[in-house]
Amino acid sequence: MENTTFLPEGRRINTAENAAAIASYEALAAAALEGCVLEAPVRLCDAAHDLHVTLPCMEGVIPHEEGALGIAEGTTRDIALISRVGKPVAFTVSGFEHTEDGSLRAVLSRRDAQERCRAHYRRTLHTGDILSARVTRLESFGAFCDIGCGLTALMPIAGMSVSRISHPRDRLQVGQDILAVVSSMEDGRICLSQRELLGTWEENVARFAQGETVTGIVRSVESYGVFIELSPNLAGLAEPRQELQVGQCVSVYIKSILPEKMKIKLIVIDIATPQRTPAPPHYFIKAGHIDRWVYSPADSRKLVESVFEKISENTCQTDENSVYWG
Repeated sequence: MENTTFLPEGRRINTAENAAAIASYEALAAAALEGCVLEAPVRLCDAAHDLHVTLPCMEGVIPHEEGALGIAEGTTRDIALISRVGKPVAFTVSGFEHTEDGSLRAVLSRRDAQERCRAHYRRTLHTGDILSARVTRLESFGAFCDIGCGLTALMPIAGMSVSRISHPRDRLQVGQDILAVVSSMEDGRICLSQRELLGTWEENVARFAQGETVTGIVRSVESYGVFIELSPNLAGLAEPRQELQVGQCVSVYIKSILPEKMKIKLIVIDIATPQRTPAPPHYFIKAGHIDRWVYSPADSRKLVESVFEKISENTCQTDENSVYWG
């Protein structure tokens, strides 16, 4: 069942339901009783690192220790709060208080929303499940993605596509909404992959035909040839050309397609106009659960597959300052 309660931050803020829930004191009081997760933008992080949230009916404040999981324990740094200024945050309504000037303001908790989201995933999430996420940060080793209420999971660069890339920016952008499959869950850390959703070799090659001239992106230049990506999960090999560089967009002639070898032979025609941003992903699988995914054709000499029950805990590696759901 699709998760509609714990969305990546920014996905709820413009909905009619959210607008109605933050429109008045009465609506906020009802949301507090029901434990609703709401969203609004942060306008200020003050000197005490309390977050001040803009609500239509009154001021809202998220006290410092309620700003995120791990703040009170010291395992999450305050930069996680400071960086939310000007951006939407998820929260629940804890109550109301009067300020020094006598005005009423709402006391909110982002930590509570994150705890509820974490508890929900602990009860319901399994490796192989497909979920929606929003890209929040790109590093050389992968992309950090919000999987709900600001909780972060890592998508390693190897999980972004079958075709190899130099940096996650070749595939994703910060702020992009994506689909992903849960590839591992170890010690409270979630790792994601999207390559299983981008189609098998046969599904991708069916979009092309021998004799066509199409565009592609140079992904690797070797002494024996140039690997050119036709789609994120499909690449072909062209003969070496000295002027070609990784990342260039080129037009290529499809000389032959060899399913048994899982190979495509290409001829580079010319250098084409470069792409300014990565193309939006084309998902062949959009919901549900995957136990085993086989990329290679049935008659191929090489087996390329993903079996999620057997993913190693070492698959997901990152730096010590990363934020996770546990």
